Formats: sequence, C-alpha cells, structure tokens
Amino acid sequence: MTININELIRDYRMMKREIERLQKLIYGFSIPMRSWGVSQYGVEATLPKGSTGKSQAELRDLDIREQKQIERLREYERKVIAIESAGDFLDREILKIVYDCLLEGMTRRQIAAHLELSIDSVDKLKQEVRAQLGSNTTFSKLLHGEKTAC
Repeated sequence: MTININELIRDYRMMKREIERLQKLIYGFSIPMRSWGVSQYGVEATLPKGSTGKSQAELRDLDIREQKQIERLREYERKVIAIESAGDFLDREILKIVYDCLLEGMTRRQIAAHLELSIDSVDKLKQEVRAQLGSNTTFSKLLHGEKTAC
C-alpha cells in the first residue's frame, strides 16, 4: 500500500469539514475530536453512559445512504487522526513546522517567508517530510486502521 502524502495533506482540511458535516447530519451535533474513540479510566469508566451514536437497532434500520455516510465518517476520522499524529513521526523540528504549515494550507511561498528560507529549501524540506512519513510503518498502520503496538 503506497501512501500519497501530498494528497493526504491537500485533503486534510476538506476531511475535517466533511467530518463535522457528517456528524451533524448523523448525530445532530458535532463531536469534539478529543472524544473520538477515547477510553475512559478510573471511576468514569465504570459508570453507565448514554451513547452519542445510534443504537444497533437504529443502525440496522438505516438506509444504504446513511450507512455509507457512517462508513465514510469513520474512515475520515481515522485518516484525520493519523494525519494529525504524523508530525510526531518527523525527526527534526523544522520538518514538524513545515508539516504544520502545510496542514494549515500555506503555500510554498508563505512557508518560505515564514521560515525565512528559499522556496527551494522549502521544497527540499517538503520532500523530506514526504519521505519520512512514507517510510514510517506506524503512520501507515494508523492511516489504514491496522492495530499498532503501544
């Protein structure tokens, strides 16, 4: 499985907007990202909780379009979590900054001005970001929903 880092970075903001739209459509409200699949510990873990999602009976009764929306929502959530975690896999601080700027949608010129570098230097840093993320197996597993050893 090859990873197209450029495509992930380009689509990141779109996926975040689509997640919010789908959450509002499916659940009636947007769920904060901190709550996506986060385990609780201590006393809170033992207390009964109401589900923010739909019950199994409701899920069975959904039409095909709604089921596809839920699948797409889960896929986008997984990808966004992987993309936002990817900065942790970069080995130099300047690469992390370039990556963050790319996720914000900054152009090469804007990044170059921000870091006071040449556009060629920014291109080399972007290439290094792509190389490091493309070869990182943990990032790949997160992106494709595979289990990782903690």
